[in-house]
Amino acid sequence: MAVYIGMLRLGRLCAGSPGVLGARVGLSRVWQEAKLWGVRPLSSREVARTAPLPVGGLSFVQGHTEVRLINKTVGQCLDAAAQRVPDQEALVVLHENMRLTFAQLKQQVDKAASGLLSIGLCKGDRLGMWGPNSYAWVLMQLATAQAGIILVSVNPAYQAMELEYALKKVGCKALVFPKQFKTQQYYNILKQICPEVEKAQPGALKSQRLPDLSTVISLDAPLPGTLLLDEVVAAGDQEQHLARLRHTQQFLSCHDPINIQFTSGTTGSPKGATLSHYNIVNNSNMIGERLRLHQKAPDESRVVLPNPLYHCLGSVGGTMVSLMHGVTLVLSSPVFDGKKALEAISRERGSFLYGTPTMFVDILNQPDFSSYDISAMCGGVIAGSPAPPELIRAIINKLNMKDLVVAYGTTENSPVTFMNFTEDTVEQKAESVGRIMPHTEAQIVNMKTGSLAELNTPGELCIRGYCVMMGYWGEPRKTDEAIGQDKWYRTGLYSRECLIHAVSPRV
Repeated sequence: MAVYIGMLRLGRLCAGSPGVLGARVGLSRVWQEAKLWGVRPLSSREVARTAPLPVGGLSFVQGHTEVRLINKTVGQCLDAAAQRVPDQEALVVLHENMRLTFAQLKQQVDKAASGLLSIGLCKGDRLGMWGPNSYAWVLMQLATAQAGIILVSVNPAYQAMELEYALKKVGCKALVFPKQFKTQQYYNILKQICPEVEKAQPGALKSQRLPDLSTVISLDAPLPGTLLLDEVVAAGDQEQHLARLRHTQQFLSCHDPINIQFTSGTTGSPKGATLSHYNIVNNSNMIGERLRLHQKAPDESRVVLPNPLYHCLGSVGGTMVSLMHGVTLVLSSPVFDGKKALEAISRERGSFLYGTPTMFVDILNQPDFSSYDISAMCGGVIAGSPAPPELIRAIINKLNMKDLVVAYGTTENSPVTFMNFTEDTVEQKAESVGRIMPHTEAQIVNMKTGSLAELNTPGELCIRGYCVMMGYWGEPRKTDEAIGQDKWYRTGLYSRECLIHAVSPRV
């Protein structure tokens, strides 16, 4: 159920009012308990950089709401970035020698979105993106959103049976992929479950095992039964198709579904967590706020991303964060390569680096690590699995990443629900997953009674807020099992102490 991000290290709870107490009573208790911790009152400017303190001894925490939620689609956010910083580098894809400013990226995205509509795709149709990190991956992520088409993130390592399951599960109408990458022969794998593609007219596929799939798009080579992506984009440059795109956009809502991410699931087959524009626009905006990207100069905000784009951390924490805050996204390699990540940092003056614990270990252990110029580095995000405190300290010290933050969340939560502030102490970063994100609530529920657990007692972690997914695609029963009528998402993760460590008494 929960493909989580970050380490689940439990400690003192920083909670807000669970909503059942009056504001005056809740505030009084906050200050009473704050005095016990030796915490001084905060000014309104400081509030957004802190998290509330426990109330009533219960395992509940609520993020601040000073940051406004954004009611825009992904496309509208791209338009805004292109207007605000048109000449700022938006995307650098080193392995493809590709560089685009925000103005250029918007132009290409509009053409690609228009092209997708021109070949018969419509708002609400599902398009699967199947392949390693590339310019085309980012292009399809943004173009589908611009046209109201739902992007399905397909694991690039999927073999025939896994691919068939994913495409049928969500009814993909289109599939985009390269001919091959290393030993992965994408077209040949597709033929195993869809032999009709070899004799099909491009855009008019009729498959027995994949009845919804009608359009197959090749990224890099003309293949039987497929359209070439370059041709689709070129077609979208025609005024009649661009006019259709503008017409379609009038009917898009920020609450429309825009991305389906497959979770590995705690049991059973993967489920398609369905996220809206509203989910990922706001989550990415708040991630960037926590990283203080909006306060950085262009040369201080170059994000190196070695993480896969088909994961939420790559597509939301990478592509969308860069888009929301007008910073440069650098794709260092098609799949993770520690040496390539260091080369990207050195060549591109990378200032922020994303990675999982194992990625950071690999980067730090590169035999020629000391030969790379990491002088521009200042921060980044570590997430994906538990991170030992000694690794956090090594990253901060050896990679010059004093603004490193730990992030925790689930695919179903868009994904980040807890995250450090950049100014947190090394101990806070090494021994916790940070603090609750704005407009987000978290609680620990007693597994036996179903009631809110007291501090320092075990229970299940539950999340509520704007970040909770729309549901599992085509699975209302499993959606209802995960999200109650009270809108709490049950993560299936259990704590042994109280709740995510959200703030220490030193704050």
